[in-house]
Amino acid sequence: MSVSISPELRRPLVDRFGRVHTDLRISLTDKCSLRCTYCMPAEGVPWLHRDSILTTDELVRVAEVAAALGIATVRLTGGEPLLRRDVVDVVARMSRIEGPGGPLELSMTTNGILLPELADDLAAAGLERANISLDTLRADRFRELTRRDKFAEVLAGVEAAQASGMSPIKINVVAMRDVNDDEIVDLARFAVERGLELRFIEQMPLDAGHIWSRVKMVTGEEILDRLATEFTLTPLPGRASAPAERFLLDDGPTSVGVIRSVTKPFCGTCDRVRITADGQLRNCLFSREESDLLTPLRDGGTDDDLARVLHRCITGKLPGHGINDPGFLQPDRPMSAIGG
Repeated sequence: MSVSISPELRRPLVDRFGRVHTDLRISLTDKCSLRCTYCMPAEGVPWLHRDSILTTDELVRVAEVAAALGIATVRLTGGEPLLRRDVVDVVARMSRIEGPGGPLELSMTTNGILLPELADDLAAAGLERANISLDTLRADRFRELTRRDKFAEVLAGVEAAQASGMSPIKINVVAMRDVNDDEIVDLARFAVERGLELRFIEQMPLDAGHIWSRVKMVTGEEILDRLATEFTLTPLPGRASAPAERFLLDDGPTSVGVIRSVTKPFCGTCDRVRITADGQLRNCLFSREESDLLTPLRDGGTDDDLARVLHRCITGKLPGHGINDPGFLQPDRPMSAIGG
């Protein structure tokens, strides 16, 4: 597949504030094999209709147009992206896409449950990196948090990802008060012992039940204070547009990152744009507006039409997500439906 974009549209995705967008997050499905309490209700999840989910051809076409406009990195998300039956084919086809700077760099965020059977094939298809969600090292707590008894499978998934040659393997942890904040140091030791990178994430207002509370949120400052009781933290330079502030633990080589989306927003350097599993383009994780890609994809739209949607969406991006504004309203879609 090759794109045909007019010269006037074949330009970088730059918003009104000069932010150049090079990172695309693509949700492959809204379905998930877990029911994490901070993300999804236990029952009654309104799944997207199967016919509205982008096909692999449609995903590849959008990625090709985006790459022509300067997108350099693609992260595949969900829901749980490994639940998509053709996920290896998606990775293989996207890994062959090239933009002005060369081939797309592919990564994935996953709960890891299916990695023991898929990691080798994904790595061979071109998946370079993986972020694996793991909020606790206690099997009983994992069961309570996710409403599923899959702790052993996730640990096996971490090992499979490392054995496949993907690198780095990052562990994502959502820190929650009186839930897992007593494991912050233990999780860091777990990462050090296994050569993993750790990412602590402030809990964001993206839960399906809209019960997020700033008072109950564990702040990035608290996380760093806890870590400092056991480790020497050395700040790492060169953050650029990355969401995580990174620190070496005891002079390395293991690093830990803290993503302070709420208390220390990094909107001023944000270079990310997202596509939901049903083909809606979002210029911010917390946006309440979406731009429709599904319709032009299925109604004979040209590559120029898709490029115009991308440019229009990025042009409309606000200076920040507004979580700290008095009038902030949580997005209607939960994280599982948006894609991380």
